[in-house]
Amino acid sequence: MPCEVAARFLILYGSQRGQAQSIAEEICQQAAEHGFTADISCLSNQHNYNLDSEIRPVVFMVSTTGDGDPPDTAQKFVRKIKNKSLPHHHFSHLRYALLALGDTNYANFCNGGKTIDSRLQQLGAKHFYPTGHADDGTGLEVVVDPWIEGLWDALKKTFSSMDNFHKTASGQEKNKSDLEVDLHLLKLSEADSQKGKEIKSDSSDVETLSTVLVASLKQSVPPLSQSALSVPALPASYLEVRLEQVSTERVSISKAVQLTQDDAVKAAILLELDISEQNLAYQPGDGFDILCPNRASEVEELLLRLDLQTRKNCAVQVNLLKNSTAKVPLHIPQNGSLQFILTWCLEIRSAPKKAFVRALVDFTQNGSEKRRLLELCSKEGSADYNSFVRDANVCLLDLLRAFPSCLPPLSLLFEHLPKLQPRAYSAASSSLQHPGKVNLVFNVVEFPARPEHPARKGLCTGWLAGHVSSILIEQQQHKKLNGSQCHLQVHVRPRPSSTFHLPADPSVPVVMVGPGTGVAPFIGFLQQREKEREANREATFGEMWLFFGCRHKDKDFLFREELERFAHNGTLSHLIVCFSRDEPDAAGTVNRPTYVQHNLRLHAKNVASILLKDKGSLYVCGDAKNMAKDVNDTLLEIIGNELQIDKLDAMKTVAGLREEKRYLQDIWS
Repeated sequence: MPCEVAARFLILYGSQRGQAQSIAEEICQQAAEHGFTADISCLSNQHNYNLDSEIRPVVFMVSTTGDGDPPDTAQKFVRKIKNKSLPHHHFSHLRYALLALGDTNYANFCNGGKTIDSRLQQLGAKHFYPTGHADDGTGLEVVVDPWIEGLWDALKKTFSSMDNFHKTASGQEKNKSDLEVDLHLLKLSEADSQKGKEIKSDSSDVETLSTVLVASLKQSVPPLSQSALSVPALPASYLEVRLEQVSTERVSISKAVQLTQDDAVKAAILLELDISEQNLAYQPGDGFDILCPNRASEVEELLLRLDLQTRKNCAVQVNLLKNSTAKVPLHIPQNGSLQFILTWCLEIRSAPKKAFVRALVDFTQNGSEKRRLLELCSKEGSADYNSFVRDANVCLLDLLRAFPSCLPPLSLLFEHLPKLQPRAYSAASSSLQHPGKVNLVFNVVEFPARPEHPARKGLCTGWLAGHVSSILIEQQQHKKLNGSQCHLQVHVRPRPSSTFHLPADPSVPVVMVGPGTGVAPFIGFLQQREKEREANREATFGEMWLFFGCRHKDKDFLFREELERFAHNGTLSHLIVCFSRDEPDAAGTVNRPTYVQHNLRLHAKNVASILLKDKGSLYVCGDAKNMAKDVNDTLLEIIGNELQIDKLDAMKTVAGLREEKRYLQDIWS
C-alpha cells in the first residue's frame, strides 16, 4: 500500500563487536509498533542500499574501534564518502539520524560515528534528528534508550513534512484506562490492573520499614518504592526454541610462567603458544583473540535453575515466530547442543540490559520481586540499576538467584543474551626471536564478593589460569616440564593491528609507555629491534625509551631481566621505572615518581624533543580509565610548556600527532 511505502525508512549499521548491530536490530523490531517499516543492512553490504539516490530517512548506528577508527564493517563506506571528487551537494537529498557508540575511557570518544556524521554534513546531508553519543563507560542505555524514544516522533515529523506520511496504527493504540503512554514507555499509574494493586500493597510494606532498610538489588526504599514507574515497553518476542562453530585455530600451550611473586596484588601469567603448525603470522603490536568458554559450574547452575539439566545434550532448533521481521542471531548455531550454546555462544556473564530486565518481569511470580524488577528497568530506578546491576557486574544468574520466582523461557535468553566475545591479548614477543611461537601476558582478574554476587575471577583470565594450573604447580615444585608432555590447547585467531607497529623507518625514535601488563607489546618491539640490530650493524636506529611502572620492584616487575638486558646491550636506550607501593629508599627521596606520568614529567624535555623535533612516535598501552587519561593530560602539559601555548592549542597539536599516527594507543577498560 502507498502509506506503507511512504512510512518505510532505512537502518544502516557499522558494528565491530555486535553492539551497534544489536541496537539497530532493536530499532528495526520496534518500527512496526510505531507504524513504520524498516529495512536494515550492514554498511559493508553496499549492494543492499544506494545513498546516492536514497529518498527515505536513514538511521545510522556506528561504533568506534581501535584508536578512534570506524569499525571494520564501515571502513569501505568511509573511504567511499571521503572521496575528494564528490561535490559538496552530493547528499543534499539525504535526511538522516545517527547514533554513535563509544567509551569515554578511551581517547577519540565516538570518533567512528563522528567521522561519518561530519562527512555527510560536508556533502550536504541534513539531520532530521540530533546525533546521539552513547558512552559505554557510563552505560550505553543512558543515551540509547531516550534517543530511540525520541526517534519515532522525529520520523513522524519527517514523513509528515514529505507529505507522504499517514498514520497507520490508530487502531493499534493501547487502552489508556490501565496504562498511560509516554512516548513508547509504559507508565504504571495508581489505576493500574490488579497486578499493579498487588505491587502497590507490596511497596507499602517497604514504607513501614524504610527507617531501617537500605536499597539493594532485591529491594528499594522510598521514594522509589512509592513512585509510579516509567517502564520500557515489553520487547517483542521473536524466537521459538525447540530442543531436539567463527573460524579459529586450535593451538597448543607450550609454556606457562607466573611472572609475579605469590604475594603480589595481581598474578601475572605468561603463555607461550605454539603456532608453527597453523602458520599464523604476526608483527609485534598485533594481538590474538582467545575464545574462552563460560564457567562450567555457572552453565550447570543456569541449566538447573531453568529446569533443563536433563536436556542439556539435546540439539537446539531456533525458529522465528510467525509474522516476525527479526532474524535469528547468527551466533546461535542450528542443531548445536544446549550445553554447547550456553558454554561457547552466549555471554551469560554480561550485565542484563534494561530491556532484558523488563522482559524478565513477565516471567516472575512473586509480586514484590516483580515490582523490584520493574523499578530496576524504569526511568525512576536508573540510579539503582546503575548501582546494583551495571556497576556491580551483575549477570543473569545473579538476578535469578536474587529473584527466585523468576523462571524465563529459553527463547528469552537467546533473544537477549549477547554473543560471547573473544578476549584480545597483545603479542608479547617477536617472531624473529621466537619463530613459530607467540607469547601472551595477562593479569588474573579478581572480582571480590559483593552483596549482589559471590567472589569470582574474570571469565577468560580465570579460565586460562585454571587451564595452566598444572604447569604452574609443577614449576612451583621445581619439576622440569617437558614441552612435549603439555597437551593443553586453546582456540585463537590473529587480531592484526592497522597501526600499532614500530615505525617503518628504524631511525625514528620511539617513546613507549606501558605499566603492568601494558609492557607486553613493547617486549615484542624490543625483541624485534634487537634482532634487527644484530642483522644490520651498520644501520642507524632511533632511540627507544620505555616508561614502565608497577606496584613493587621485587613482586611484579614484569620481564625485569629481559628489560635490563635490552638496556645493557643498547637495544633500549632508556629504561625509566617507578614503583607505586614501595616505601621510599633510605635516602628518603622527595617527590619520588609514583606513576609513569610522573616520570614523563621528569623527562618532559626529552619527550617533547622526540615528538616535536625528531618526528618520533609515542605508544601507550594499558588501562584506559586512569593511566591512559593521565598520560594524555601529562602530554598536553608537556607540549603546552614546551611550545608556550594554551591548553586548546596543545590539544590541537596532540590531535595532529594522532592524525599522523605518531601517538598510538592500545588500551582497555
